[in-house]
This record gives sequence, structure tokens and C-alpha cells, in this order.
Amino acid sequence: MPSTIADFDRVKLAPDELERRIALLRGAWAGFDTVVSRAAGHELAKGPRGGGRTLQKIVEHVREAEGSAYIGQLGAKAPPPGSAMAAVHDAFIEALAAKVRGELPERGPRGGERWPAAYAIRRAAWHALDHAWEIEDRSS
Repeated sequence: MPSTIADFDRVKLAPDELERRIALLRGAWAGFDTVVSRAAGHELAKGPRGGGRTLQKIVEHVREAEGSAYIGQLGAKAPPPGSAMAAVHDAFIEALAAKVRGELPERGPRGGERWPAAYAIRRAAWHALDHAWEIEDRSS
């Protein structure tokens, strides 16, 4: 389940493994971008997936999740709301690197567990691909 931090997500990533996983994440982001480009100008079908959100609303949702929630769950400062997707991705990758270097806290200010880098990568890749599949389902 994507919302569960598994034991394998808690393993500290070596720099080369972090780079390998970031490359996979970039692939998921590229897949999302490709699907969004193909669906541009088309109305998405209404239905249970997304409840009728427009393409732009889905893109905004993914950007806000990565930019606010996911970077925050790593313990880093989120980029300003409305930042371009590329800026969000750059900030996310920098937060992942800072997490692996031990520069970000393991616990939040109220004691809650912050996300490990491996989990954040897995969660972000799943989220981007899940919405890419939603767009494909609703634009065919």
C-alpha cells in the first residue's frame, strides 16, 4: 500500500542508490508529463476517478502534493505555492539529498515521524503514475 512506510523504505540510501532511484522518479515524472501533453485540449470523461477534475486540476493537485505535502514530510521547506513543476521537482530532489545527508529531522515539531527518502521517492513516483493512468483512462 502506498500510504504505508515499509521496513525496506527505512534503509539509509547510499549516494549511488539515491541517484538510481531519483532517475526512476524522473522517469515517472516524465511519464506523467507525456500523458498530460497528449491529453491537452481534450475534455476528460467524468467518472469515479477524480470525480470530474479537469486536466489542469489534476496537474495542480500533483504539483501541490509534491511541493507542499511531500517535501514537508521529508522535513524540508516547501517552495512557494504555485511554483512551476520543474521548481517543485528541483526542490524535492534537493530535499531528498538533504535527507540522505542527515540534514533534515527524523521527527516533526510535534513528534511525528518524517518520511525516509526511499519512501518519499516511492510515494511520489506512485502518485505521478497513478494520476497519469487516471488521465489516460479518462481521455480515451
